[in-house]
Amino acid sequence: MKRPSEAIRLIVRAGALLAGLALAVPPASGEEGGRLPVEQLEAFGEIFDLVKKHYIQPVDDRELLVHAIRGMVDGLDPHSAYLTVEDHEEMKESASGEFGGLGIEITAEDGLIRIITPLDDSPAYEAGLLPGDLVTRVDGESVRDLTADEAAKRIRGLPGTPVTLTIVREGVDELLEFTIVRDIVEISSVKSDLLEPGFARIRISSFQTHTGARLVEAIRRMEETNDGPLAGAVLDLRNNPGGILSGAVAVADAFLDNGLIVYTQGRDPDSREEYYAKPSDFLGGVPIVALVNGGSASAAEIVAGALQDRRRAVIAGTRTFGKGSVQTIFTLEDGSALKLTTSRYYTPSGHSIQARGIVPDIELPPLRIEAADGRATIHENNLPGHLEGDDGEARADARAMPVSLAVEDFPLFQAINLLKGLALQRPSS
Repeated sequence: MKRPSEAIRLIVRAGALLAGLALAVPPASGEEGGRLPVEQLEAFGEIFDLVKKHYIQPVDDRELLVHAIRGMVDGLDPHSAYLTVEDHEEMKESASGEFGGLGIEITAEDGLIRIITPLDDSPAYEAGLLPGDLVTRVDGESVRDLTADEAAKRIRGLPGTPVTLTIVREGVDELLEFTIVRDIVEISSVKSDLLEPGFARIRISSFQTHTGARLVEAIRRMEETNDGPLAGAVLDLRNNPGGILSGAVAVADAFLDNGLIVYTQGRDPDSREEYYAKPSDFLGGVPIVALVNGGSASAAEIVAGALQDRRRAVIAGTRTFGKGSVQTIFTLEDGSALKLTTSRYYTPSGHSIQARGIVPDIELPPLRIEAADGRATIHENNLPGHLEGDDGEARADARAMPVSLAVEDFPLFQAINLLKGLALQRPSS
């Protein structure tokens, strides 16, 4: 019988050493299993050696160890993961705000991959992928039991190359296939426009390092366009998968004068971290309606929860995703990394976001409406050759029939109506 490989001896020796140390160190108060399981470590070494000797084809030691580490970490929760050097570099590239791929935020769920949301203006968004879609195959290969990071790696590729996703969609009986061309996804995290004089929509699609500063710039531009302060704003956080905590804190801070925004709490009672607003509400206290849905996750839920608890905004829409855990990146000596769930987010009133999400103050389901006859209303100025009005109104193009906001985006339409009501109730200065 062959002697165990050097890798096996090192594993067993390290396990025995750690176990010996554990015997001398008492477990933390309230914790179970303070001593390392020597028998299981020895079993791991034996299994490693058996795989090396008897598996149908040769397997590299490092590859086996990576599988072992991933198995240990992936079993914790959907968001903890071991990142190889390549994975770590791709993650940092994605966080920079520009990356190659389809532009979808995904999570592992019940052995499949669920789309949390497609990013605004991304190839996935343009192709028609929807929040809640389940990805079953990538280029014909099953994604069952892959982690979100492993699935993302399959979906990414060189810009200009196609990838085919097989999708299960709620309410649709047959499988759907989308062949989408990968592209460089540039994330513009803040967009804004005046829906009506005095009433603005601020769309935040993700939270990056400079999102707070971009938000303040957008508010200033809209005030200039409006020739004065705004009367109210809709903060659109729908299908926002989250992002950087500091970006979420900066956005909430822009609408609050003071007080707690969010706090995190880990396993250690002393690990609580609190984030507070500084003086300066850049909207001057005017009403805000924040729109959310099931695609609003993580950092988007932090903002919605803070504005709701502090009574700074009315939250409208549907219950949010419920991703209220914090992941910390531990960079290892070889450049790989461990992404580990270390704490939970809590709203100012102490509610955990995890699995519960943010429940809106006003439920606004994503309804679609149309005129009774299924057509947009036609007015005199839509008719070819109509007479001009006394005010010199130009003749309308009969092909350019206006489409109501209620038809295009019913929740936004309702949010604007709600915002107008709140503005009317606000005391005049």
